[in-house]
Amino acid sequence: MRSYTLTTIWGIPIRINVSLLIFLPILAWIIGSGTQIDTYAGVVNGFAPNQIDVSILTAGSTPWLIGAAAALGLFVSVGIHELGHAWAARRYGIGTESITLWLLGGIAALESMPREWNREFWIAIAGPITSVLTGVACYVLLVLTPASAPVAAFVLGWLVVTNVILAAFNLLPAFPMDGGRIFRSLLARTRSYESATRTAARFGTGFALLFAIVGVLNFAPMLILLSLFIYGAASSESRTVLLQGLLTGVTIRDIASLDLDPIDADASIAEFTDRMVRDRRTVYPVSDAGEVVGVVTLDSVRQTDSEDHDATRVRSILDTELPRVSVDADAFEAFVELSQSPARLALVERDGEVIGLLSQGDFTHAIQFRREGVAIGPKTAL
Repeated sequence: MRSYTLTTIWGIPIRINVSLLIFLPILAWIIGSGTQIDTYAGVVNGFAPNQIDVSILTAGSTPWLIGAAAALGLFVSVGIHELGHAWAARRYGIGTESITLWLLGGIAALESMPREWNREFWIAIAGPITSVLTGVACYVLLVLTPASAPVAAFVLGWLVVTNVILAAFNLLPAFPMDGGRIFRSLLARTRSYESATRTAARFGTGFALLFAIVGVLNFAPMLILLSLFIYGAASSESRTVLLQGLLTGVTIRDIASLDLDPIDADASIAEFTDRMVRDRRTVYPVSDAGEVVGVVTLDSVRQTDSEDHDATRVRSILDTELPRVSVDADAFEAFVELSQSPARLALVERDGEVIGLLSQGDFTHAIQFRREGVAIGPKTAL
C-alpha cells in the first residue's frame, strides 16, 4: 500500500501508510464507544493525582473527542518509539532510511542490521525504553494538568498506560519484534549469528501461532493480522540471514560467468536460436560495434511478435534495462539488488567495461556449493 511523507526528523522521512489512515477513525470509534472509557478511567484514577469524573467523559460528543485524541496520541507514541531505535542506530553510525507508521504499528527501516550482539541489543531495546520514557513524560504532564481539565487528564493517563503496554508487548520474544531481536542478540553472544537467528525465528513463528489461536478464539482481527506479519517477517529474515552467512566473503568475481562470447546485435533471431541449440545456452550478451549493450534470452524470442526469424534482428528483442554490478562487489548485496530486478540478470563490469553476466542461477550454484563446504572461485580467469 502507498505511504505519504508527513515530515522529516533528523533527516529521516516520517511516513504514514494508507492502512493507518483507514484504521485511525476505526480506532477512535473503538476507544470512544463501548466500555473502553469506563475501563481505562478506573485504571487512570488508580494513579492520577486528581480523580476523573467518568460522567463528564461520557457526556455528549466528548467520547468521540477522547477517541480521536487517544488514537492520534497512540501513533505519535509509536513514532517516538521508532525514533528511539533510529537514535540508537545513529549512535553506531547506522542510518535510518525511513520510519513508516502503519496498521500494526511502526517500522524503522535501518540501512543495515548490525551482526554484533551488543549493537543489536541496544538498538532493539531502545524502542521499549523510549516508550517507557514517553509514558513517564505523559505522567508528568498528567500531574501538571488541573482538575478542571478531566478530558486532557484522561487522555494523558490513557497514554501512560498504553505506552507501558506498548513497551511490555514489544519485549515479548516474538522475533522480529523488539523482544525477539533482543533474544537473538543474547543468543549471538555464545553462538553464530545464523544459529541465533534460526532459534529466534522459531520462537517468532511459535508466538505467531499463539497470537493466531488467541485471535480466532476471541475474534480479534488485529491479533490475527499480527500473527501473519510475525510469521512472514520471521521466516523471511531467517532466510535472508542464512543467505548472507553463506555468501559472506564471496564477491561477484567468484560466481559470475565471465566468458562473455557475445552475439552481434545485427545477427538474426534464427542465427541466435541455432546458436542456443548448439551451445545449450539460453542467455547471451549482445554486442554492438564491439561494446556489450544488453542481453538476449530464450524468453525474448518467445515474446517477440515477429514470425520471420531470418529477417528479424537480435537488436529488436534485446534487453538493455539491466542493473550493472562491479566484479568486486559483495555477492549478498548484489543478490538483494538482483532480486528486485524484473530481468533477474545483471551485467558485470570492471573499470566501466562489461566483462560478464550474473544470474539468479549463479547464486543458486554458489549457495549450494557453500552449503556442501565446497570452495568457490572465479569461473574464468580474468
